Amino acid sequence: MFMSGLTAIYFTGIGSLMALCFAAYNFIKTKKEDTGSERMTKISELIGRGANAYLKRQYRGVSMFFIALFVILCIMAACHLLSWFTPFAFITGGVFSGLSGFIGMRTATMANCRTTNAASKSLNKGLRVAFSAGSVMGFTVVGLGLLDLTIWYFILNFAFRDLAMDARLVQITSNMLTFGMGASSMALFARVGGGIFTKAADVGADLVGKVEAGIPEDDPRNPAVIADNVGDNVGDVAGMGADLYESYVGSIISTAALAVAADYGLKGVAVPMVIAALGVLCSIIGTFLIKTKEGASQKNLLKALRTGTYTSSILIIIASFFAIKFLLPGHMGVYIAILSGLLAGVLIGASTEYFTSDTYKPTRKLAESAETGAGTVIISGLSLGMMSTVVPVVIVGISVLVSYFASSRGGDFAQGLYGVGVSAVGMLSTLGITLATDAYGPIADNAGGIAEMAGLKSEVRDRTDALDSLGNTTAATGKGFAIGSAALTALALIVSYIDRIHSLDKNFTFNLAVNNPIILVGLFVGGMLPFLFAALTMSAVGKAAEAIVIEVRRQFKEIKGLLLGKAEPDYERCVDMCTRSAQKLMIAPALIAVIIPVVFGMITGPDGVVAMLAGNTVTGFVLAIMMSNAGGAWDNAKKYIEAGHHGGKGSQQHRAAVVGDTVGDPFKDTSGPSINILIKLASMVSIVFAQLILTIHLL
Repeated sequence: MFMSGLTAIYFTGIGSLMALCFAAYNFIKTKKEDTGSERMTKISELIGRGANAYLKRQYRGVSMFFIALFVILCIMAACHLLSWFTPFAFITGGVFSGLSGFIGMRTATMANCRTTNAASKSLNKGLRVAFSAGSVMGFTVVGLGLLDLTIWYFILNFAFRDLAMDARLVQITSNMLTFGMGASSMALFARVGGGIFTKAADVGADLVGKVEAGIPEDDPRNPAVIADNVGDNVGDVAGMGADLYESYVGSIISTAALAVAADYGLKGVAVPMVIAALGVLCSIIGTFLIKTKEGASQKNLLKALRTGTYTSSILIIIASFFAIKFLLPGHMGVYIAILSGLLAGVLIGASTEYFTSDTYKPTRKLAESAETGAGTVIISGLSLGMMSTVVPVVIVGISVLVSYFASSRGGDFAQGLYGVGVSAVGMLSTLGITLATDAYGPIADNAGGIAEMAGLKSEVRDRTDALDSLGNTTAATGKGFAIGSAALTALALIVSYIDRIHSLDKNFTFNLAVNNPIILVGLFVGGMLPFLFAALTMSAVGKAAEAIVIEVRRQFKEIKGLLLGKAEPDYERCVDMCTRSAQKLMIAPALIAVIIPVVFGMITGPDGVVAMLAGNTVTGFVLAIMMSNAGGAWDNAKKYIEAGHHGGKGSQQHRAAVVGDTVGDPFKDTSGPSINILIKLASMVSIVFAQLILTIHLL
C-alpha cells in the first residue's frame, strides 16, 4: 500500500513543519521591507506597544482561569473521572492557541507601517506586503495545530502501547479531544476580550471624532485613534488566530474520534490529518498567485485574492482523491464528503461576499437607505443580516445530507457521521491561505490609519482604503467560513459526546424523543445560550465604549488647541482604559460557556446535554451569521458613501451610515464571531465532564 496509517501521521508532522517554515519565510520577507518615515515608524511602535501591553494583561488574567481549571481537572483525574492526560492536554491546547494569536499579532504590528510605505509605491506592492504578513498568521495557525496533533498522537500512542490497536485508538482519540477544550477556552477569551477592546475604541473614536467633531477617520487629533488601531490587532488578528486555531484542530480531532466509531482504524484517524497536511502545500502554492495592477477596482482586488484561494481549493480536490484512494480504498464516498465541505465553504464565502461587499446590490441598497437617516440604516441592516442566513443554512443542510449519505455505505450510521466530520475538515483544509486573506484586512486597516496620521499624500490613502475595503469583505467572508465550519464541527462533537457516554457506560440508553420533557427543556436552554452570550458581549462593548466617548470628549474640551492640531492627545490613556474594560467585562460571557453545560448536565443528565448542545448549535449558527453579515454590510455601506456616493464624507447620509456602523461593529467583530467558539466550547466542555455528568445528575 502506498501509505500506511503510521506513515500518514508522520506526513502530518512534515506538513506542520512545512507550514511553520513558510510562515517564518514570510515573516523574514516582511521584516526586510522599509518601515517608511520616522513619523510612520513612531506611530507603528505606539500601536505595537499598546497591543503588547494588552496581550500581557490578558494572558496574565487568562492564566488564572487555566490554573484553576487545571486544578479542577487534576482533582477529577484523581477521582478517576478523567484520564491524567486531560489536564495537560487542556493546557497545551490553550498555549498553542494563544501562541498562534500572539505570533500573528506581533507580525501585524510590525507590518502595518511597511504596508503603508509599500502602498506609497504601488497598490500591488501594498497588497503583497499586507498579504505576506497575513500569511504568517495563516500558516502559523495550521502549522502549530498540526504540530500539536502530531505530538499528542505519539505521546498517547506510546502511553497506551500495551493495548490492542483498536482499544489504543479509542484512548488516543478520546484524550486528544480534551485538548480542544483548552484551545476553545483560550479562543473565547481572546475573541471576546479582543472584540470588546477593538469595538470600544472604534465606537468611541467614530461617535465623537466623526459624528460630533466632524474630523476624518484615523485623524491624529482623535485621542482614541491609537486604541482603535491597537484593537484591530488584538481583536481581528490575535483573537481571530486563536479562534481559527480552535476551529481547525476541533474539526480534525472530532473526525478522528468518529473514525474509531466507524471502525476505520488508524487509516481513518489519519485521513483528516493528511487532508489538512495536503492543504498546507496547496495553500502555499496559492499564495504565489495573488497580485494585482495599479488602479484596480474592488472586483479586481477580490479576483486577485480569489485566484489564490480557488487555486488552492482545486489542488486540494485533486490531492484528496489520491489520499482517500490510498488510505480508505473502497470508501470513495468519503471523498464526496470532502468535496461537499469544500464546496460548502466556497459557497458560504460567495454568499457572504454578496451580502457584505459594496460591489453588490444588498450593501448598495443599505447605503441608499442612509438618505432617510440612521433609523432606516439600522432597520435595513438588520433585515439584510436576517435575510443573509437563508443561503448558508441551506448550504450547510445540503452538505450534511450529501456527506452523510455518500459516506454511509449500506446505511451505516457511524460511517455517515464520519463523512459529516470529514466535510468540516475539507472546508478548513486550505485554512492557511483563507486565514491569510482574512488577517491581511486588519493590517491594511492599520496601514490606512498610519497614512492618515503621518500626513501622507492622498493617493496613498486611496490605495490603503481600497485594500481596507477589500479587507472588510474578506474578513466578513472569513467569519462566514469559520461559522459554517463551526456548525459542521459542532455536529461532529455532539456525536462524539454520545460516543463518549457509550464508551463510559455501555448500558446507558439515550431518550432523545421530542416528547421527553428533558429534551424540550434542553433545546430551549441551548437555544437561549447564544442570545445570552450575545447580550453580555454587546453590553460589554457598550459599557466600554461609553467610557471612551466620555474620555475623548474630555480631552477635546480640556486639552487646549487639540482640535486645531496644536497639541498632542493622550493616546495611552484610551489604550489603558480599553485594556482594563476588556479584561473586566470579558469574564462573564466566557464563564457561561464553561459553567452552564456542566451545571445543566448535572441537573438533567446526558439526554439534557445533547438537547442543549443541539439547540445551542442551531440558534448559534444562525445568530452568528446574521450578526457578522449585518455588521460587515454596515461597515462597507459607510465606506461606499465615503467613496463619494450618496453625499460622500461629512454629509448627513455619511453620519447616518456611521451610526449604523457603530451598531455593526460589535455585531461583526465581537458577538458574531465569538458565538462560533461558544457552540464548540460547550460541546468540548461536555465531553471532558462526561464522566462527572454521568455519575452525578438529578433527573
